[in-house]
Amino acid sequence: MRPTDILTLTPAGLYCPPGDFHIDPLRPVPRALITHGHSDHARPGHGAVLATSETLAIMAVRCGEGFCATQQTAVLGESMRLGDVTVTFYPAGHVLGSAQILIEAGGCRIVNSGDYKREPDPTCIPFQPKACDVFITEATFGLPVFRHPPARDEVAKLIASVALFPERSHLVGAYSLGKAQRLVALLREAGHDAPIYIHGAMERLMALYETLGVPLGDIRKVPTGKEAGRSTFAGSIILCPPSATQEIWSRRFADPVTAFASGWMRVRARARQRGVELPLVVSDHADWEDLCTTICETGASEIWVTHGEADALVHWCTGRGLKAKPLHMLGYGDDEEAAAAESEAPVASQAAAESETP
Repeated sequence: MRPTDILTLTPAGLYCPPGDFHIDPLRPVPRALITHGHSDHARPGHGAVLATSETLAIMAVRCGEGFCATQQTAVLGESMRLGDVTVTFYPAGHVLGSAQILIEAGGCRIVNSGDYKREPDPTCIPFQPKACDVFITEATFGLPVFRHPPARDEVAKLIASVALFPERSHLVGAYSLGKAQRLVALLREAGHDAPIYIHGAMERLMALYETLGVPLGDIRKVPTGKEAGRSTFAGSIILCPPSATQEIWSRRFADPVTAFASGWMRVRARARQRGVELPLVVSDHADWEDLCTTICETGASEIWVTHGEADALVHWCTGRGLKAKPLHMLGYGDDEEAAAAESEAPVASQAAAESETP
């Protein structure tokens, strides 16, 4: 069976005819397999959703309990038959519950990576490369300029800045799903035991991570109204959605050090445009070196690139004798666009309330 017989590109996204399901569909479909909970991959309105238990829980928090008609839990490493194909979910290392999906049919093995990273993350299971004939990879940071430093080193910079400016608060922009929890876990790992304050839009996901077994320590919602005093936050770290650093909400903090944790902080112009004083290069996506390493580790002879800097990665693959092509799939993006993950209804309503003048 040819790879294109197993997976084909449709207006709704990647579709598997012999299994009759879509992967991370862009619009409501009868049956969807979801790789992880970010809003550019996990949309509500499907008939049936198959995903890891953590991803299902995240979707319920972000999209509401009735985000689909029926749910089915995928257990990592356990194969299941769907129509004429066998599917198996494996860890992707992107965020809690994230998974790659292996599809097997007619002697052909296709792995859809979803979003993934290879850097250690105390909040989720590490990526596991799987042998396959076709590897479908993201390429969010698919340019040689993107080589991410160890996240622990970037967190050490944050801790050092707090020590250097104890009279100032540190306002850190971080995506609400995955990045914020990872930063907290790395801070705790580095010995930062003080309370960490969060924007109200992060509260439910922080609580969910704790419920799902990820310890985060003393997390406190930034107080509002009469309880909010500027002096309260001197020497404190406050996590918030990236957009909140430039909103009225942020004015309650006296002379904060503004930071932003993202792989895009490798591009200093982006930091300057955002008014970021302390750029932290912390990414939940594979950088250029890890993208290339992962492709080699899969042993795949054919590479499909779903989104990101597809052309550069396709060129690298073809230069090494691999068959490669971009899929030109619109509707997916790195978490900055998906921080339209911050625009999902349940989160947005909280964020709006939190943005009111104290």
